[in-house]
Amino acid sequence: MAKYRLMVAPNGARRGRGDHPALPVTPQQTAETAAACFAAGVHALHLHVRDNEGRHSLDAGRYREALAAVRERVPAMAVQITTESAGIYDVTAQYVCLEALRPAAASVSVREMARDPGLAARAYALCAEAGTQVQHILYGPDCVAQLSAWYEDGIVPSAMRDAIFVLGKYNPPVLARPEGLAIFQDAAADLGLTWAACAFGRQEQACLLAAVAAGGDARIGFENNIETPEGGLLADNAASVAAFVQAAKAQGLSLKEC
Repeated sequence: MAKYRLMVAPNGARRGRGDHPALPVTPQQTAETAAACFAAGVHALHLHVRDNEGRHSLDAGRYREALAAVRERVPAMAVQITTESAGIYDVTAQYVCLEALRPAAASVSVREMARDPGLAARAYALCAEAGTQVQHILYGPDCVAQLSAWYEDGIVPSAMRDAIFVLGKYNPPVLARPEGLAIFQDAAADLGLTWAACAFGRQEQACLLAAVAAGGDARIGFENNIETPEGGLLADNAASVAAFVQAAKAQGLSLKEC
């Protein structure tokens, strides 16, 4: 039986409670959502934080507050911060966030880091020194090619082999489809990556099932999708997790032990 790890991304950088009333925005809401998802089988939380107006933030103080809330509510849950720019932040701000927090884990977009290759090298070196587990965000074969070149050039340490394949797009909207996984697998075939997938839109579950069946892990949650496969509204993040875990089990796919 194939086994997989499951991460939840419960809010992301763009959606708010106007999009779904159960989408967490505050640290306390995020911690409660994390606890419910952990109980449903999730191993780790992909953490975004917001400012006072509910906008995406990379503020280290806000991250510390959210990390503390999750740690208090779900001490056994692993947490990965995001350095996503969301069209707001430059590489300097992303580096400052990493430097201030030195987190256990962080997702880092290769495409965004490529805006400043010199500072990118410093960011990856900082993460290596701090012991931060970097997950490279890959949006397509061009990102895979950039990552491969950076391995060869030594900009990205060779040991940093975790990645996430992003199927579909938020803006402009492109709904993910399971067959979209193949282009990532082909492009990254020689890199020896430990990979996961996330997927935009109502086919999220089908895409993630395909990823797990292909030997990857999965990231699920309202950052990428708030709909059931039939187009209805999911009750909350934990309901999405529970439905996926059940669907995976029916296909002979089981969660790894925490």
